[in-house]
Parts: sequence; C-alpha cells; structure tokens
Amino acid sequence: MFSTLLLQAGVSGESLTSLLFPVAIAAVVYFFMIRPQQKRAAEAKKFRAAIAKGSNVVTIGGLHGKVLEVNEETIIVEVDKGVRLKFDRSAIAREVAGKNTAAPVA
Repeated sequence: MFSTLLLQAGVSGESLTSLLFPVAIAAVVYFFMIRPQQKRAAEAKKFRAAIAKGSNVVTIGGLHGKVLEVNEETIIVEVDKGVRLKFDRSAIAREVAGKNTAAPVA
C-alpha cells in the first residue's frame, strides 16, 4: 500500500533509500558522538561549580593540591606547604579522594 502511494507520487525506492541513508548517518553521529560529549561537558560544569574549600583536586596540568579558597572565577590551591597557586575554575580536572599521595622528593 505504502509503496504504491510512493510510486504514484513519483518517489522510487531508490530515492527513498538515498534519503534514508544520510538521515541514519546523522542519527548515529548524534547519539554516539555529540550527545555523550554534551553530557560530559554538563557534568564537568556541574563539578566545577561544586568545588568546595578543603577538597583535594588535580589540575588539567597534573598538579595535585588542596583547595584553600574559592572565588567566583578562580580557585586558590595549596600544592605544597606554603606554596599557593591561583587557577581558573576551568583548570581543575577532577577531585581526588583522601590526601595527596605524592611521595616527597629526596
């Protein structure tokens, strides 16, 4: 029934297939690439907004430290006793459970 209507409307099965293929590719790209990236970005934004004083964090550059002060745009992290560095919120990659595990350099 449907195929007869398509044939009467001048749409062949070949043109329908050629239209369906790009739509299927677009759906695959959206669900396997774009949507997961958007979810990761939203989770990262939520994490950076929830950073609190006293958290042990790792920066994008790999520095481990403890958050001493949280401002609207920046965070002050103590990376060693008395060594405080100021970072943008976007430079914090993740939170680490417990204290820093780095061994002292001899």
